[in-house]
Amino acid sequence: MEKRSISSFQDLTSYLKSGHRKTKIAVANGEDRNTLGALARAVNEGFIAGILLGPKDRIGQACRNEQIDPLLFTIIDYDPDNAVREAVRMVKSGEADVLMKGLIGTDKFLKAVLDKEKGLLLPKTVMSYVCALEIPKYHKLLFITDPAVIPVPDLDQKIAMTNYAVNMANRFGIDRPKVALISGTEKVNHALPSTIYDALICKMVNRGQMKDCIIDGPLDVFLACDKEKGAIKGVETPVAGDADILVFPNIESANSFYKGLMVWAGAELAGLIQGTIKPVIVMSRSESAASKYYCIALSCLMAEEM
Repeated sequence: MEKRSISSFQDLTSYLKSGHRKTKIAVANGEDRNTLGALARAVNEGFIAGILLGPKDRIGQACRNEQIDPLLFTIIDYDPDNAVREAVRMVKSGEADVLMKGLIGTDKFLKAVLDKEKGLLLPKTVMSYVCALEIPKYHKLLFITDPAVIPVPDLDQKIAMTNYAVNMANRFGIDRPKVALISGTEKVNHALPSTIYDALICKMVNRGQMKDCIIDGPLDVFLACDKEKGAIKGVETPVAGDADILVFPNIESANSFYKGLMVWAGAELAGLIQGTIKPVIVMSRSESAASKYYCIALSCLMAEEM
């Protein structure tokens, strides 16, 4: 495997456009404008083939409404419910490399993904969500988990979340990412169970049970991401304002963190479901075409070795 050094979303897309094989993306009900715009951009740039499953007439009309040539894609006619099941089947069988959610409810989409016999979840695994953020005021990409799937992770879930994020960072060429287990305090506090999990994870790292990363926690965001403010606190940590990964204590804090950065700091996001046999893109209809495009690019990178 070639050594990568991907430090921005531009680096990511440049890597994919420089001789990368075309990734086949099966999209369930891909008829909303931002999904179509993101897919068309990736098809035109040469690193994906888009397969749209759903009502053919509606998809074709949606393309024309956005001045997108429907011939860019393979469009397969299905009613919405069967479109999801067929898209999952195509990915599971290897006919497609990535599954993507279009204009359909997340509950229906994930029900098909989680189907015990026909779905994409690996046996005895935790399903989680990891995303990369490109933040204008941060000096590198920042990976965070979990802003979308696990409401309040227990210890086993938090370990899985951390491992998924480390694996994703590795794919970008970060050999030993610095992981901050985020809390509102840097002290273990029995009133905050997540801080106890953080201490246990750090002990596991000390004993070699979690490798290929540097982990510390609990830490607040200042200690994790701001050397100057962290130094004022006088807390010694190997992360020291240079975190590659933030692992949040609950979905509310992670979700609010990334959405706040997108609204007020101009951040862009690329994220994927983790724990599945192939990459799964799940994004809200309100997400921008740019974010959906970067999610597509991330899925291509993660699909390379799956």
